[in-house]
Amino acid sequence: MADVTTLIQAANQGSEQAVNRLFEALYEDLHRLAKSRMRRSDPLTLLDTTSLVHESYMRFVRAGDLSINDREHFLAYAATVMRNIVVDLVRARGAARRGGDQIHVTLNTEIAESIASRESEVLGVHEALQELAAVDERLVKVVELRYFAGLTEEETASVLGVTGRTVRRDWEKARLLLAAILR
Repeated sequence: MADVTTLIQAANQGSEQAVNRLFEALYEDLHRLAKSRMRRSDPLTLLDTTSLVHESYMRFVRAGDLSINDREHFLAYAATVMRNIVVDLVRARGAARRGGDQIHVTLNTEIAESIASRESEVLGVHEALQELAAVDERLVKVVELRYFAGLTEEETASVLGVTGRTVRRDWEKARLLLAAILR
């Protein structure tokens, strides 16, 4: 784990080689995150888990300036990046459907309706999280870390610098507020 900490410190100082080695060191964890993310939105994108990890790597490299404290913080940031990738793909797909030059024809209308409803669900959750951020940014972070990144309460508490009890309360509050927003 000390090796990962050293890589994070080097990546924070702008070393692209350190970012590459960091991705190699945490590849299995990133793949697990991507698998969890894709399980929630699998038919909505053309990405597989490996492609999602690689696309998130490209966004990390393009971002350039990292400010990450530790392994959990890195994974939390990666989960946010992966969520944004999926939302961007769903939005692009919706834009293409509304005005793209391709004609979408399906013989089974149930499939088209289920894909559209899943896409709207992804966008609805994303928009609900944006509304929640206006109320309390930490609640959004708890949702991203617990739900999207799959971190435990203790890992989430460590990343956010709060107690496990605070994470439990925030998790319950976020779930209630999101349920109210999504109605």
